[in-house]
Amino acid sequence: MLRCPPRRRSFAPWGGPAALSRLDRGFTLVEALLALAIFGVIAVLAYRATASLSEGEARLSAEAQHWHTLETLFTRFEADIRQAVPRSARVGAAREPAWIGTLYDGQSAVVFTRAGSEFVLEPGPAGQRMGYRLRGDTLELAYWPAIDHTNAATPVVYPLVSGIAAFKLEYLAQSGAWRDRWPLLGEDDVPRAVRLTLTIADGERIERWFALR
Repeated sequence: MLRCPPRRRSFAPWGGPAALSRLDRGFTLVEALLALAIFGVIAVLAYRATASLSEGEARLSAEAQHWHTLETLFTRFEADIRQAVPRSARVGAAREPAWIGTLYDGQSAVVFTRAGSEFVLEPGPAGQRMGYRLRGDTLELAYWPAIDHTNAATPVVYPLVSGIAAFKLEYLAQSGAWRDRWPLLGEDDVPRAVRLTLTIADGERIERWFALR
């Protein structure tokens, strides 16, 4: 009896010829468009995350610079008023008190005599006449050429800080009350302490106290 040899089965990987034909044909148009859409969404999310980080870093840097500028202002103001001396000034034929605290365009302004001078290496004992005021949104520092000067003498003005909405100075009297003007009758030429209140353009208020004696 003749027997037929057994048939050999060929094992095609991944499901046989049908699967191979599917692999050979590649991606369809719908699949390619879907992949591009997913890639686009990922790219947009990555861009937004990077932009958000950059904007946050810029805001933090600007905020740090802002506070550094204000701290520099407070340090300079304190150094100046702590060197105030009870030396009046002759302006033309009149005399000005050693310390004048008044209002200028609705904002505080102060003029006083400071010991020494920061512009010469060996200042004389007379000192220097200087002042602070707010013009517009800029806090300014003014220097007069000499303590005693004519009415026509013009101070040299330097801008210090911009973006200031209000500049308020108050002076501590012997009674313990704060006054917005100086000098006062019966008080010393230089106040006991100064209270400075700055209002930033965004509405934030910063207050500092400085004891003078």
